[in-house]
This record gives sequence, structure tokens and C-alpha cells, in this order.
Amino acid sequence: MTTPPPPPPNQPPQGGGFGPPQDEPQQPAQPPAQQPGFGAPQPPAPQGGFGAPQSPQTPPQGGFGAPQQPPSQPPTPPQGYGYPQTPPQGYGYPQAPQPQQGYGYPGQPGQPPTPPYGQQPGYGYPQPTMPMQPQAGGARKINSQLVIIVAAVAAIALIIGGGVWYASSSDEGGKDDTASSSGGTGGDKGGDSGGTGGGGTGGTQSGKATEKAPADPKSEVLFQVPAPEVKEDRTIPTVGSWVTDKVYAKSGVAEVVGYDLDKGTKLWTIELPGPVCQGSNHATEDNRTAITYQPKMPTKATPSYGCSQVAGIDLDTGKKLWTKTVESGTEPISFDNVTVSASTVAVGSTSGGAAFDIATGDQLWAPKPTDTCYDAGYAGGPKLVAVRKCGGYGERQLNIQTIDPKSGKVITEYKMTKGIEYASVVSTEPLVVAADVGDSAGDGSGISDFFSIDNKTGKLLTRISAPGEQYNASCDGITKVEECRSLAVGNGKLYLPTEKHEGTGEYSDTNEIVAFDLATGKQTGQRADAGDDYELVPLRMDGPNLIAYKRGPYDKGGQVVSIDGGSFKETKLMENPADEAVMDVERSMLPDYAEILYTQGRLFMSDVFASELGSTGEEEYLVIAFGAK
Repeated sequence: MTTPPPPPPNQPPQGGGFGPPQDEPQQPAQPPAQQPGFGAPQPPAPQGGFGAPQSPQTPPQGGFGAPQQPPSQPPTPPQGYGYPQTPPQGYGYPQAPQPQQGYGYPGQPGQPPTPPYGQQPGYGYPQPTMPMQPQAGGARKINSQLVIIVAAVAAIALIIGGGVWYASSSDEGGKDDTASSSGGTGGDKGGDSGGTGGGGTGGTQSGKATEKAPADPKSEVLFQVPAPEVKEDRTIPTVGSWVTDKVYAKSGVAEVVGYDLDKGTKLWTIELPGPVCQGSNHATEDNRTAITYQPKMPTKATPSYGCSQVAGIDLDTGKKLWTKTVESGTEPISFDNVTVSASTVAVGSTSGGAAFDIATGDQLWAPKPTDTCYDAGYAGGPKLVAVRKCGGYGERQLNIQTIDPKSGKVITEYKMTKGIEYASVVSTEPLVVAADVGDSAGDGSGISDFFSIDNKTGKLLTRISAPGEQYNASCDGITKVEECRSLAVGNGKLYLPTEKHEGTGEYSDTNEIVAFDLATGKQTGQRADAGDDYELVPLRMDGPNLIAYKRGPYDKGGQVVSIDGGSFKETKLMENPADEAVMDVERSMLPDYAEILYTQGRLFMSDVFASELGSTGEEEYLVIAFGAK
């Protein structure tokens, strides 16, 4: 899986919080380096099969994405995962199930054993299951004012079974729910307004598809927004983008701007005293959403003033509805997470969480000093889900709670295995959670396993193993509960892209999107192939269909496709120009980092940082928008 970008430099160390220990301060973020176009001809790696660690690639000379010279001698055929074994078997060929070492199998201390790749079946084929230990629900102690918010993925130690300690329910041990687990081997709109894209679960997950294939999918550039000027060699976050039927809104440096959908002219501007830290991934049906931001502009002397300001904004009118802060003792809390569900804005931090009515700004709940557990963060959309933390580092107990957005009352709860430090909520309906169990992902993606949870009972349905070297998705669970990208959930399935591997053509790369059943954890056998020199990345659901972005090769623009939820037939919705200057801008908006929104024949791609660092002297852009000719 792709390593996510570092968090923006807006989280100072916190003190004086409520009860729970504080997470370590994050290092200042650096914007990701621009990479060559996907598909530029490269010699095949001389070692390691598909999924094996690769040596760093040397950037091509003579221009962005230019072809490289083929090697002077043919490479030695690699031996490993995805290559012929004895007897020979092709990529994706079903292999006889082999014994696998499950979690908890004796091995090196502190490290879960890793079965050899040759023992695992290929992409697109049903996976073996291994039993899970039961886990119980249970309710937390409800206070008149509820604590809520912050956290996410990158785990610690896996301990299956046994009792779980839960602060508000004495020392009673719980039992794990019985559920199956898949071996992840190769091979509602909810009122949303297309918030902060980049690959995820946003968009309609039920009902009819609304995106229609045009007569001619070829697109043109609708508009570009130049990158904002940043002084003093600082990096400023510009996170947050939304699209409605009236406006495309995007965070700039200390502002949120609404643009005309086709012309890119400014319709409104919300000026702020400091940079936006985060924008909600969701909005209400009447296009209201929320942001967090800093009270002042950072300087070299003070690189962050903390994300203490919470505001509701109207995307149609461009008005800031209200601004609120929450204090821990006498100090304002710096929030790591903001989301919207129904009419509630929920924010979270290591000091706990709070919630506000999106129309009035009235506070619905706030941290309580007597709480021994705290809501580290929330995920919104169709449901409101809290990730609640109990216990200290290394003894952490995470509880995934579906809560009432008005009162904060717990509706259902699932207790994760003790010792998992962080978790990310991929989807609230159906409820899917990602975690890096035992810090076993090994690639910084924050994902080793997905947990499919019954939202009505709080019981675990299945656990899906997703090794980082095989799947290209990521979650920023350490600081943000709801920041997963390059994956989607819908149709009772989890859609994951595979890592790139050799294609059928000489020196070509490609990948696939595969589907997992959320009830059984097994692969469904559905697979969408990107094709040589292309890379598929899920964006969102469109009713029963999956919308995906196809990153193009060095000499072609990207595409947007719709993948039928049943047949997996691919329909091209958009193909961007192959003009070199346009391709350079499009490729600077990497799917792993950029915010990508597609709706009703328009594609909006935007950066999440503004910086002087690494400037090439050429004009850089904050936004590029494409539409049908």
C-alpha cells in the first residue's frame, strides 16, 4: 500500500488534557515530491516477484514521464509471488490452499508470522478463512456531556481472545464475537456534497447510478487555479474541497473559495485568520459542512497555533455560519478531526471530542474531566461513529461506537482486540474499520486488516487481511479517524486496488481493483483490470457502480471510468487531454495525496499543500478542472 503523506504542521503538543495520555507530537509535513507519469517504459526489476520490495527508481531523464532506455542485458527471471512455481501457474491461477499460520501462531516475539507468498492464491479468487475469537459489545458509561474525537491507524500488538479491560465497566472481561477472517492475498449519499476526495467511500452507496457515459468521453480543461503564494519557505495546508450543483469549493491559504463549476470564476470567499486544518468529508443535504482552522497564520518562530477553531460554512452562499472553540482547563483544544452526520458537526482530539448543531453552532456535548476514556475521533455521513480510547499506550482498548448524532448516546459498540493502538473508519454504513494490527503492514499505509461490523448489533462479521505489499490503499489513522483513500465500500463489498505489477507488454506496469464480500471476508472473484501502463484507483460509489480514476501512461491523460457493480464491465466516462503541459499538472495531483472529485461529467483535482519548498520556477496549480468538450 502507498505510504500516506505526513500530517500538516498544525498539531502542536498538547497538555492539560482530560485523563488519557497524549499522543506524541507529529513532525511537520513536507509536500510529496512530484513523480514521473505512471506507465513510462521502465526495465523490469531484476529481483523479486509481484509484491516483493523494489529498489528505488531513478527519475527519467529528459522530461517528466519520459521513457527510459531498456536494459542492455535481459533481466534474470524473478522467482517469487506471482511468478511460475512448480508446476508452472500463471498470474491469478487458482492454487491449492496451503496451511497458513494465523495470528497468535508461535513465532518471533512481538511479530506476527508471515506465510510465504507461494502458499497464497492469486487475485480474484476466493480466499481461505480462519476463525476469529468472539468479542462482546457492551455499553459505555454515558455522561450528560459526551466526550468525542481524534485518532486512527497504525497498531501495536495483536492478542486474539482473552478478557478486555474497559474503564467504565469495571474489570469485567469480554468475549470476542465469532466471525470468519479472510486471507487477503493477491491475486447514501448521506447528504454528501462530494467532500474532500482522493479516493474513498463518498458518494451514493445505494439507489440508482447517476453518472452517465457521454457520447464522446474526451475532455478539456475547464479552468486552473494557480497555487497560492507562500513566503518564508513554509508549507501551509490547503485541505478541503467540495462540489455541489452550484459551486466547487476549495480551501486556499487562510480562506475557502467557491468557484463557478465551468468557468472557475470566484463566486465567494470566506476569509480566515489562519490556515484550514481539515474539512469534513461530508455535508448536509442543504450543502452545509464544517472546517477546523488555526486562529493565526503560522510563522517560522511559531509553525502552528493549533487547530482550535471550528466553523460551520454554507457552500451555496459562501457564508461562515459560526465559529466555536472548546477549552481543556484554560487552554483551547487543538482538534485533529472534523466530520458531519445529519445536522451534527463532531470534532475530536487527544483531549476528547465535542459536537455542535450545524445550523446554530449550539454545543451538543464536550469533554468531561471525570472521563477515564475519551472519544478520539469520529466518522460521519449516513451514521455517526466514534473511535473511543481506553487505557494507556501498549494496553490500549479501542471501542467502535455507533452513536446518536443529536445526543451522543451509544447505539451499538464493538470492542477491538486489546493492544491495537489506532483505527480508521472506512465507512459508517455499512460499518468498516481499518487497522494496522501488530504494526504488520510495514509500509506506513496504516492498514493490515479491515473489520466488517454489523451496525445494528455491534458484532464483528468478518476480518479481511490486506497485506500492504499487495494492496494500494492507505489510512491516516494516527491523527485522523476518517482519512482513508484509494478504496471504496458499497454493494456489501470492499473494493481495493492492488499494487502495481508487470503488465503483459514489454516494460509495462498495471494493477487491478478486486472486491471482498463484507459478510464472509472472501474475494468475490470480481476483478477490474487497468490495462497495460494504467493504474486504477477507486474514488467512490455511484449507486451500485464504482467510480474509479485511471492514471495514464507517460504519453496519455488520465481517465474516469464507471465499473458495473455486478458484471464489473468498465465504461469510460472521461479521458483527459494528452497535451504535455496539461498532463504535467494532472500528474502533480497524485491520487495517493491529492483530492479528486468527479460528479456529473466534471473532474476536480486539487493539492493539499502550498509551499515554496521544491519550487521548479514553473507555474504551479492548486486546482485543475476537466469537463466534456
